Amino acid sequence: MSLIVQKYGGKSVADADRIRNVAARIARGRDEGNKMVVVVSAMGDTTDKLISLAHQLVERPAERELDVLMSTGEIVSSTLLAMTLEGMGYGAVSLTGFQAGIHTDSRYSKALITSIDPQRIRDELKRGNAVVVAGLPDEQLMLKP
Repeated sequence: MSLIVQKYGGKSVADADRIRNVAARIARGRDEGNKMVVVVSAMGDTTDKLISLAHQLVERPAERELDVLMSTGEIVSSTLLAMTLEGMGYGAVSLTGFQAGIHTDSRYSKALITSIDPQRIRDELKRGNAVVVAGLPDEQLMLKP
């Protein structure tokens, strides 16, 4: 049994059909006996829409609030994907970055990962779940040296 980590960007989970396609790929991995950890971005252009809405409301949104706002898009994708997998008969759990043990520094809008504690992910995999982590665009996934 292998551990497979996959990353799906916003276009891959842009609508219900695409989420089903991603779930089918994860299901195939599970059927092959693999443990699956999946990181998903926000659906389609959700992040851009949220940022635009924030700027319609205030000229300069607080960076902290923008970070929280943007994270909601990834949370939506991860929960919908976990629900889809559950509906297909596969154990799955969605986790925020913090729930997945990813810790960052406190620089809003420019935070870097400072440490990762994979225990929660390991525990969920032992329970037989596919782990779906709310993610970020690839260029933001940087580990601080």
